[in-house]
Amino acid sequence: MKEISYKELQFNPMTLIGQEWMLITAGTKEHGFNTMTASWGHLGSIWGNNMPTAVCYVRPQRYTKEFLDKETQYTLSFYPEEYKSKLAYLGSHSGRNEDKIAKTGLTPAFGEGYTYFEEAKLVLVCRKLYQAPMKPEYFIDKTIIDTHYPEKDFHDLYIGEIQKVLVPER
Repeated sequence: MKEISYKELQFNPMTLIGQEWMLITAGTKEHGFNTMTASWGHLGSIWGNNMPTAVCYVRPQRYTKEFLDKETQYTLSFYPEEYKSKLAYLGSHSGRNEDKIAKTGLTPAFGEGYTYFEEAKLVLVCRKLYQAPMKPEYFIDKTIIDTHYPEKDFHDLYIGEIQKVLVPER
């Protein structure tokens, strides 16, 4: 993979995240890592100097959250269409119960303090800046609670500064 500037990116973030999906990965080779599939998230800027940021959402029961909470970095990675079934598997099985990454055949790659997968077409390396639980009292449209949180397992949101953008060296 090679590093490029975030200013070189050209895609529709709603399609990239919402339809193509992404893997949220946290942890390291030395201390262990896990990944999960997500289709909710945001890309943009916040705070000083148009800081490029990514926002992801993780439910409290997800195994990946344990890694996300203890590490300072995480990655969001995106894949060609032919990987959709692998992403579906990674989103529906827990790394707590099996080596789900091995079952998909994805190849872990390691940077300094983060993990991603060689098959990705795009990797955003993020440094955690902010984490907060979503709280029911702050929902203005209360129907979202009934529709998306019947178990009351509200996501934590994570804002990360995009520190590196990696793409294949093709």
